[in-house]
Amino acid sequence: MQYNSFNVQPTFFQKLRDFDYILLLCILCLGLISALSMYSTDGGEILFHSKSHILKFLIFFTMMIFMSLINIKIWHYFAYLFYGVVLFLLIWASLYGIKASGSQRWINLYLINLQPSELMKISIIVCLARYYHRIQLDKVNTLQVIFIAFIILILPIMLVITQPDLGTSILIALSGLAVIWLAGINIKYFVYSFIALLVLMPFAIAFLQPYQKLRILTFLDPDKDPLGAGYQIIQSKIAVGSGGLTGKGFLKGTQSYLEFLPEKHTDFIFTLFAEEHGFLGSLGLLLIYIIIIYRVLRIGSISRSYFAKLFCYGYGSAIFFYVSVNMSMVLGLLPIVGSPLPIMSYGGSSMLATMIGFAIVMSAKINHKHLIA
Repeated sequence: MQYNSFNVQPTFFQKLRDFDYILLLCILCLGLISALSMYSTDGGEILFHSKSHILKFLIFFTMMIFMSLINIKIWHYFAYLFYGVVLFLLIWASLYGIKASGSQRWINLYLINLQPSELMKISIIVCLARYYHRIQLDKVNTLQVIFIAFIILILPIMLVITQPDLGTSILIALSGLAVIWLAGINIKYFVYSFIALLVLMPFAIAFLQPYQKLRILTFLDPDKDPLGAGYQIIQSKIAVGSGGLTGKGFLKGTQSYLEFLPEKHTDFIFTLFAEEHGFLGSLGLLLIYIIIIYRVLRIGSISRSYFAKLFCYGYGSAIFFYVSVNMSMVLGLLPIVGSPLPIMSYGGSSMLATMIGFAIVMSAKINHKHLIA
């Protein structure tokens, strides 16, 4: 390419040439797999969930392509504003949002019920990447820098916890901590924080909602209440195990079709997929996520901008957390915390946030030779 200079901007066709087409192909593959899985959750028909999911994927994927053409400097410039707007939406949702299933997490925008906490998963990475962009490495571990980063991270976490949404707050925390770690903070602060967390754990449990305490107890012993609190995770493990090596076949998952598996279109979509396509199919799906994470990290590694590096490394880490937590949850390795599987799970807000993240990554790829002052 001929636009090495900071002042020379790539043309439209040069931007198109600089897309990471392997990453785009993997995203499209996930979209196709998720559409087929959602079709299966609707019993082999194009009903509400499958129609809505496919439409949202097509709209947000197209939006992602156009947003990728935005210069990475623009994302850097508006990072704090992005964080501030999402923080305001979180407050608005807590005060005036839609109430459902004991939670108040959504804002009715008519076209979509927006869940601001999903957008915060992205905006926290953008904000912290911008924050650390101009901080010299020898000042990263000063108390003032650590304190400001802590405030940026803790504000949305506390708001999301009060909705209540413990699972999303944990994922926001992990995403933010990944950026802070990558920025070069001393490991001793993580050790001190972990020790403090262990000490405060008994007190923190007292503030959990009854259903959250029940989830922890169910995780420790799901057979204690097999027809109640433990039903979902027991059925999930049965479905995954019954898939065997090659699966029961597309549209032939008995646990799903006989309605033994609740919430199969949202957080437990991997369970349905594993039952139908087995261990080998699950490995194939996992391989797509691994390639996506690798491509995101690679884009970070070739970016000259420190902001782009931090965002890509942070977002790659975040995708790893999302996938690991979701799959561990449905396999009974972690408590059920309400964590969607990126692109696969039904949910417009999650899809929107994921595509915004990929748009910023793609913008970093297109502008990887440019510095940000």
